[in-house]
Amino acid sequence: MPAARISQRISAIAESATLAVDAKAKALKAAGRPVIGFGAGEPDFPTPDYIVQAAIEAAGQPKYHRYSPAGGLPELKQAIADKTFRDSGYKADAAQVLVTNGGKQAVYNTFATLLDPGDEVIVPTPFWTTYPEAIRLAGGVPVEVFAGPEQEYLVTVEQLEAALTDRTKILLFVSPSNPTGAVYSPEQVREIGQWAASKGLWVVTDEIYEHLTYDGVPFTSIATAVPELGDKVVILNGVAKTYAMTGWRVGWMIGPADVIKAATNLQSHATSNVSNIPQVAALAAVSGPLTAVDEMKLAFDRRRKAIVAGLNAIDGVDCPTPKGAFYVYADVRALLGKEFPSANGPVRPSTSAELAALILDEVEVAVVPGEAFGPSGYLRLSYALGDEDLATGVARLQDFLGKAK
Repeated sequence: MPAARISQRISAIAESATLAVDAKAKALKAAGRPVIGFGAGEPDFPTPDYIVQAAIEAAGQPKYHRYSPAGGLPELKQAIADKTFRDSGYKADAAQVLVTNGGKQAVYNTFATLLDPGDEVIVPTPFWTTYPEAIRLAGGVPVEVFAGPEQEYLVTVEQLEAALTDRTKILLFVSPSNPTGAVYSPEQVREIGQWAASKGLWVVTDEIYEHLTYDGVPFTSIATAVPELGDKVVILNGVAKTYAMTGWRVGWMIGPADVIKAATNLQSHATSNVSNIPQVAALAAVSGPLTAVDEMKLAFDRRRKAIVAGLNAIDGVDCPTPKGAFYVYADVRALLGKEFPSANGPVRPSTSAELAALILDEVEVAVVPGEAFGPSGYLRLSYALGDEDLATGVARLQDFLGKAK
């Protein structure tokens, strides 16, 4: 029997659903179709000028034309440590920082470094689509714990306790959340963190949306709020969302020195150093003021209110108001099984994936179905797009979904 061309490990990986939706929307746009894309979590703002200028100047310096340390430029690692203490009160030194090729590599490095085959990771659900794939690639087992809109998409300690087994090694914690925009209160963060510490678990916390909270809701780092976690916590972060730098591909992980050293060894063979020019740009970002960030946040807040109001005006759609990030996670279970008009005659979508495909085909609006993040029955929409596109897209959804019978 001939050997399989593709390894089982890689064959089992699903394509990133969010990137697939975004790619399809962009392809349709390139073909001249007026598609409105709510798929990718990508700010529509340009990267602030002072960051771009730092990169331009760095490109002219020969020292940045060479290899640099696999773990990151020393000055950037120190600046990340300083920025983390400034923004969340968590104290780390440069030796505890690994600069990665975007946040995704930080996620992969972390799970590859901490997990052995069969180790379980509790994954609050809905989850960002990359988490379970990175866990499986590392030989781990993602254990989903679902919290629906009736819980504001926030898991409880009781749910986590029910998912605990003797093979559980890590709790993944994300606040503010992609895809739901949910934010845990300081009290909830402490309760969950103390539970994890009492069970001897590692906590991997993704803090990439730390600066994007609304309505006076604070960001709380579980690493700072629960010192009892000791050296069993890893912080993931990056410049992509805060500074509109998704394409620059600079992220990082912060953790115990032995974990960071092991992850750096892995990265030294996988990719070596992150491109030096984006590292210098990231240095300017994390060392600079948050003025541009605050301006973007005002726009996101305005769009957040507009999209929530627009979606909740549709019969059969329940869209909780997110407290962070730049996503809404709309409950469309009441629309499944209903009849919608289409170019090929009436259609009754039975899943949110089918509904999302129908919406794209019929009214040229790209949304990501809940299947990408957990159970069916939901749609994620990013409101990190222009106000005019947002209004047009919501109007199309209102018109089309309002025709459900």
